[in-house]
Amino acid sequence: MNKYILISFVVILLSNCSLNKVVHHHGVHNLDKKQSKLKINYSNKNDIIKIIGPPSTKSKFDNDIYIYIERKTSSSKLRKLGKKELIINNVLVLEISNQGLLVSKKFFNKNDMRDIKFDETATNINYSKKSFVYNFLYSLRQKIDDPLGKKRQKN
Repeated sequence: MNKYILISFVVILLSNCSLNKVVHHHGVHNLDKKQSKLKINYSNKNDIIKIIGPPSTKSKFDNDIYIYIERKTSSSKLRKLGKKELIINNVLVLEISNQGLLVSKKFFNKNDMRDIKFDETATNINYSKKSFVYNFLYSLRQKIDDPLGKKRQKN
């Protein structure tokens, strides 16, 4: 009797295990295929939303900029202890004119992201003792050190 219970327990346990990879998908599916349907100076905002859908991010400068993102990750093999593996990382940047026509289209995939160079210089911030920020932070520090103002009364 115990053998049947043990066998049924093992069968139930193994039936819940899956040998297929679990793929987590974020953003627009098949972005590379959908972006190929868009034509510069021909497609308009309505065509873009009809083909790809609403953008992940919108911004407004001189022209509208729509940004679409597609990202696929999966759990890696057992030897890497389930660390997430990046399968697809696509970004599509569309610039739309004031008339609603597609002006430019830039598509970046996972390999293009490695080639992007970022500026390594840092901005130095110089706080003089007479600046507003310094005075504000100094008074805040005094209030934290002595919330009731007892130390100031002794001097």
